[in-house]
Amino acid sequence: MTIYGILIFDGAEELDFAGPWEVFTASSMLREHADTVVLIAEEPGAVRCNKGMRVLPDHTLDDHPPLDVLLVPGGNGTRREVSNPVLIDWIHQTAARAAWTTSVCTGALLLHEAGPARGRRVATHYLFEDTLEARGDLTVVRDARYVVDKNLVTSQGVSAGIDMALWLIGRLHGRDHARAVRQYIQYEPAPPYLADEPFAAGGETAPAAPSNERDSRSPSRVTAA
Repeated sequence: MTIYGILIFDGAEELDFAGPWEVFTASSMLREHADTVVLIAEEPGAVRCNKGMRVLPDHTLDDHPPLDVLLVPGGNGTRREVSNPVLIDWIHQTAARAAWTTSVCTGALLLHEAGPARGRRVATHYLFEDTLEARGDLTVVRDARYVVDKNLVTSQGVSAGIDMALWLIGRLHGRDHARAVRQYIQYEPAPPYLADEPFAAGGETAPAAPSNERDSRSPSRVTAA
């Protein structure tokens, strides 16, 4: 059984957490509902997300089950929450106990402030790569949809979180399972499943898409360490 905890807060980008939510819940369904996916917020009331969606959390910071996977989304709310000592301390403590800590987009800013991203290789939204790099004590990887550094998995913005989540369930439950989830949610990236490339010395990589299939800000390469 895998327990996924997804943090939400006012101003969180909807697809940053809804994309991985779909991957994790579809994964659980295909595993005969073996896993649990919960939304966690600081307070029990509705959270108003970046584009206006209102979402109710399942748990607060004080009453959630132990997590195997922590996911921190991005969005405009990260600019405020990076100065929220309660949330930052919770991320620090929770990441220390989780098997995997992940982020999408500017969620990497919160992981840096809380500690898990320090000294690591990370990805974030292309518009915030310089901002994150300026914080110091980390390496921003600019040419990867997501980056794996030990038990930290960070991804670029918005839709890149889906790629990251598929990689993670492939690592947890096997590549064939991840392919089945990708097929079920009818997600059709190119290449169709980035972790299909052979393991390389020192990490797992998949080649970037040809330049005529992407712009310079949206690479499709996986980088792992």
